[in-house]
Amino acid sequence: MARRLEVGEGAPDFALPDQSGALVRLSDLLGRQSVVLYFYPKDDSPGCAREARAFEAQREIIKGAGAAVVGVSRDSVSSHRRFAAREHLAFSLLSDREGTVRRLYGVEEALGFLPGRVTYVIDSGGVVRHVYSSWVHPTRHPDEALAALRGHAGPA
Repeated sequence: MARRLEVGEGAPDFALPDQSGALVRLSDLLGRQSVVLYFYPKDDSPGCAREARAFEAQREIIKGAGAAVVGVSRDSVSSHRRFAAREHLAFSLLSDREGTVRRLYGVEEALGFLPGRVTYVIDSGGVVRHVYSSWVHPTRHPDEALAALRGHAGPA
């Protein structure tokens, strides 16, 4: 497992399919906005559903603070499609089937086998401005991201 990215480091670019199958590239999102990139363990699990609903509830506020919300898990495109429809999510869920991006960002596994839950706030210049990791408090991730956006808008 790679070392987790820290505040002040450049966010590695990547391209993954979203719930519609469209390829989403981080570099295409940056430049005009910041990105709240959150890694979560599994579609349809109770904690992940609460976290996704919390991000959706704050999505417009986060957008108003200049950022897009993007979720990442190892679930398939079709799983993401069902999850997004069931939870009424209007943001991208990216399928990292092989865990490549998870490893690239150094997102650790809890208990050695459960995919971790980490949120990165990346400014429009591609620099990590905030990292929040909490397995047990999934609904705090959107609040943490919004607080970071309000304190660190735009590139360094």
